[in-house]
Amino acid sequence: MLSPSIFPAMHGKARLSRPAMARRPMMSRLGSTVLLAVLSCTCSITLADDPIPGIGPVGDIEVVAADLQFTEGPTIDGEGNLYFTDIPADRIHRWTEADGLSVFLEPAGHANGLMWTAGSGLRACQMDGKLVGIDIKTREVTTLAEQFEGARFNAPNDLVVDRSGGTYFTDPLYRAPMPLPQGMMSVYYVSAAGEVSRVVDDMPAPNGILLSPDEKTLYVIPSQDSKVMCYPVLEPGKLGEGEVFCEIQQTEDSNGKQGGDGAAIDTKGNLYFTTALGIQVFTPAADYLGAIAFPEHPANVTFGGSDFKTLIVTARTSVYRVRMEAIGHRYPGAQ
Repeated sequence: MLSPSIFPAMHGKARLSRPAMARRPMMSRLGSTVLLAVLSCTCSITLADDPIPGIGPVGDIEVVAADLQFTEGPTIDGEGNLYFTDIPADRIHRWTEADGLSVFLEPAGHANGLMWTAGSGLRACQMDGKLVGIDIKTREVTTLAEQFEGARFNAPNDLVVDRSGGTYFTDPLYRAPMPLPQGMMSVYYVSAAGEVSRVVDDMPAPNGILLSPDEKTLYVIPSQDSKVMCYPVLEPGKLGEGEVFCEIQQTEDSNGKQGGDGAAIDTKGNLYFTTALGIQVFTPAADYLGAIAFPEHPANVTFGGSDFKTLIVTARTSVYRVRMEAIGHRYPGAQ
């Protein structure tokens, strides 16, 4: 989660930023029609410009939910239902095509990142200091990890679950007590057996995190540095030496240190980073393809829909979706 400033609404059309426009600020634009979405339905926002070849979008941006405080952590369960967090409201919401928006869990430990697992329900990073599991039928919350070397975590932020049932999660400084309980910002791994290890300890504000489709590479996106890092996964919870994967494209008024927030990945290994320019898309070889702008600064992103060709974006006060040509990767643990 980046700082909870909110981009002002602007009129016009939503834009798709291409590589030649990389240093332009995000010009997310709405039409002059009514913008507020009823929370149980959607409304459309017309897209402009050409899609990224092989990626998309291929349709209009739709508002799924609006009038929230700071949305984060989108994830899709086995039946296609959407879960996401509203951090200041201390809620986890559920959204379904049939029933629209509802409160799934409140209070929620100021939950941020979520990930669905078929075997154990939701896993959530609670910024109050815990990694937890949540049974979606009973809504029972189980603590999976809450400390390392005798101290509580700072404020767990985002996570990814591997095929062995272990969880990598980031632990930066947002909503954390000061001084930081851990004394540093890190990335941790919690094995399926509950063993906790620190796997990255040298990154400024590690935020978004995800695995490559073959789970041989871990990507970590810092929010206070433009360099996205990647690490070879030698075995679950054991990483090789990290290296710079790519650099986040900057807005004209940046200080060169604008980082990213959340991330998603498609079946071809293309990466989608939420940034000040929108959703920046990079190939597995770190080639920059362009940025898909949204009406608000995106915080996190995932794929959903029956065919996993719908991009779902949590962005400040709203949640959006748009159809894509690309197909989102579904981690084995979520199937």
